[in-house]
Amino acid sequence: MTEPSAKKSTTVRARKLAQATVRSTYGGLELVAPGVAAGALERRWFRLPAPPPAPTGPRTPRGSAFEVRTQGATVRGWRWGDGPAVYLVHGWGGRHQQLAGFVAPLVGSGFSVVGFDAPSHGDSDPGPSGPGSSNAVEFGRALDAVMARHGRAHAIVTHSMGGLSALLTLAHGWLDAGRVAMVAPMLDLEHHLDLMQRSLGFGARTRARLLVRARSRVGLAVEELRFDRLARQIDRPDLLVVHDRADREAPYDGVRTALPSWPGAELVSTSGLGHRRILRDPGVIDAVVRFVACDSAYRRRATA
Repeated sequence: MTEPSAKKSTTVRARKLAQATVRSTYGGLELVAPGVAAGALERRWFRLPAPPPAPTGPRTPRGSAFEVRTQGATVRGWRWGDGPAVYLVHGWGGRHQQLAGFVAPLVGSGFSVVGFDAPSHGDSDPGPSGPGSSNAVEFGRALDAVMARHGRAHAIVTHSMGGLSALLTLAHGWLDAGRVAMVAPMLDLEHHLDLMQRSLGFGARTRARLLVRARSRVGLAVEELRFDRLARQIDRPDLLVVHDRADREAPYDGVRTALPSWPGAELVSTSGLGHRRILRDPGVIDAVVRFVACDSAYRRRATA
């Protein structure tokens, strides 16, 4: 019988070999066919990850289902409670249930809560990018359509890339919001492109062609999707950012560096919650609900 340690060692070696093969392939294409490499990378960059496992935390109470048509697709969502509308926007590869912990406290505080699955996510139809693929602009346009159905946002609560999508809606959409709370936001796609380039080993010629293809797909250049650029286009609402110092998917340092471009923005830092567990933390939920409710006590009650 093979020992577990031997199996693990074999798996690690296989992964390293596969990574070396990928890097070698992209390195070769950089020299002879950077356009081919860029096409493959475009499909990879916009491809959604596997759906998240079913949430183990709080379940959403029974709400009213709704549908809206946007970008040639049906987006499905749910509304709970009565009162000023608070919109929940999940992140890349996620679904609305990941923000379930916020629903009951917000409804109990007198708000109506609106959640939806972005195109190609959860129960919604594939968007313009097709099944298993999407982008931040498709997210933002879906949010715009949902807000057009349910009215002005008292607040928007977002996770991960949902924060970038909300900024796109505020910068380019027709509606606005009084407050925005971003949990573990992904604010700089250029940084994630840098990570992909280092991991896969493609060069400057391939990257330049990939950026052209990405702009053609979404209608905006990558640099136009940066937090600081979008912040200058918005009549800035109150902003709260809650972020974990050890977040591996949306680095904490990048968020901390970006926030000065939004005067008055506040950062609540957590430790040990990572990128997803932060959504289920009672202290984080309490901080966000109090911020949405304009309760100054959220500063004292937030997770330190």
